[in-house]
Amino acid sequence: MIGDRIKSLRRIRKMTLKQLAELAKISEGHMSKIENDKTQPSVAVQHRITQALDVTIGLLFDETNGKEQVVSRMGERPVIDLDPVRRGTGICLERIIPHSKDHILQCNIHIIEPDGSSEDQIQHVGEEMGYILEGELELILDDIVYHLHENDSFHFKSSRRHAYRNPGTTRTRVLWANTPPTF
Repeated sequence: MIGDRIKSLRRIRKMTLKQLAELAKISEGHMSKIENDKTQPSVAVQHRITQALDVTIGLLFDETNGKEQVVSRMGERPVIDLDPVRRGTGICLERIIPHSKDHILQCNIHIIEPDGSSEDQIQHVGEEMGYILEGELELILDDIVYHLHENDSFHFKSSRRHAYRNPGTTRTRVLWANTPPTF
């Protein structure tokens, strides 16, 4: 689970739980629950924690174990549930490119249930692009809302504040690529 990886990264950096919590702008108690896998942090909280640790979110889910994977077959790709405890955000990521610290490109299929969202807006270094495979998506960039449908695409600099949600009544699937990797 990601709690163990966060705790390990914090200890490697010789940070206290309190220091990491303060940098991530969450309570020490919440940070403790995350490290002990008693709660799963939202995407925004994961982003703040990994920024404080100076790593990418993807490092928490590294799947390659140092081995290059050239082909990823349907049904065999890793799927990461971003909220397995509460099921609150309704988002899973199907890895098209397994995460590795050696990759400069990341690509996932974001599977977003009706009313599922990334919650808070985030911003970071890089670029992102997406293609709506099915369903609909509200993409929020700097408080401007873009409503996208199947076969629509988007591209933006990740330094813009961004979030997204599924406003529809059916599951949305988005092929989403970004560089450098963040998830």
